[in-house]
Amino acid sequence: MILSCPRPSSRLPAAVLSVLLTAAALPSQAQDTPMRLDTRHMTLCLSRVADGFRHPWGLAQLPDGALLVGERGGRLTRIAADGSRLSIAGLPEVAARGQGGLLDLALHPRFGEDESGEHDWLYFTWSRPVADGAATALSRARLEGGRLIGIEHLFTQNRATDAGRHFGSRLAWRPDGTLLMSVGERGSPERAQDGGDHAGSILRLTETGGVPADNPFVGDPEVRDEIFSLGHRNPQGLIVADDGTAWSTEHGPRTGDELNRLVPGANYGWPEVSRGRDYVTFLPIGRDSAPGMRDPVHVFDGRFAPSGLTRVTSPAFAPWQGDLLAGGLRGEALLRLRLEGDTVIEREKVLDGEVGRLRTVDQGHDGTLYILNDAAEAGLWRLTPAVAGQAGASACPE
Repeated sequence: MILSCPRPSSRLPAAVLSVLLTAAALPSQAQDTPMRLDTRHMTLCLSRVADGFRHPWGLAQLPDGALLVGERGGRLTRIAADGSRLSIAGLPEVAARGQGGLLDLALHPRFGEDESGEHDWLYFTWSRPVADGAATALSRARLEGGRLIGIEHLFTQNRATDAGRHFGSRLAWRPDGTLLMSVGERGSPERAQDGGDHAGSILRLTETGGVPADNPFVGDPEVRDEIFSLGHRNPQGLIVADDGTAWSTEHGPRTGDELNRLVPGANYGWPEVSRGRDYVTFLPIGRDSAPGMRDPVHVFDGRFAPSGLTRVTSPAFAPWQGDLLAGGLRGEALLRLRLEGDTVIEREKVLDGEVGRLRTVDQGHDGTLYILNDAAEAGLWRLTPAVAGQAGASACPE
């Protein structure tokens, strides 16, 4: 809800002010008057900082604060701190059909660490055109000026299809340097229970696309070595906490959208277990629970359609430390979830239609929360805490 009345707020610490000053230097050519949002624990400012994107999907922040925005149609743009834009050439041709195209972006966790540039890789998932249709794939490249160079294709799912849906696909680094990657079941539910098929799974790969020796199904002839967990429908939210705990959000059919804690070797049940319903008959699909299959931590209300997930660690959002923020496409909402173990103990709707369909929500290394909405004319948004004024009232900058 957007409020116009000020609310008392305590003075922000120096660390938070530093974060806000950094955020203020980010792109502003599409700056609107910030919306003031009142939430349960703090007052926020929502600002649109860049626009003109067509169905943006992936987002990554470079060490210098510039932002990379990928669009599903296959365009990649670098937005500098002064608001200038640079179109990045050199991407492979993506199968931009249906839900496919250029998908997630992620920097190597040691990107920019030293002058040699050894780890300066941009990873991206995409729908790769192949003989049988399109396949969810992972590649990496180096960013040199306005071009990607040295592209390396690291992984392509083993069974392609001409279906234009349920590609996944998110990326998240684990503390051990391995990479999690989600792959949807491509619109064929039975594939999620086929261990010989990458579809409907979370994969765990090395930084070069190989198989870690301790993957849970290594040595099992019935399950692909790359698979970390299976029985997923279409996971479009994926994060790893500092302690290595991994979380995903995934689309159910008509209702039944899930938040899952990812456990190595676990089966999450789709389509044998689901809280969702058939699109035509509206009858339940599968059972609510079954032996040997892991239940979701949380089932979202209604038709939320989750996409984008982040965990709050920024000192600027101290009251939300450790909470998860999940974006919703159909729900057009940003939900804050507080967990205690595997139980959601607090749930709050932070955004409710202010920016439309939420595709991506991410916390930048500058401590700012960034959002990409999904539309033919979409934008990049940021959330920052309101600043305490001289009279103690919270305010957003004009």
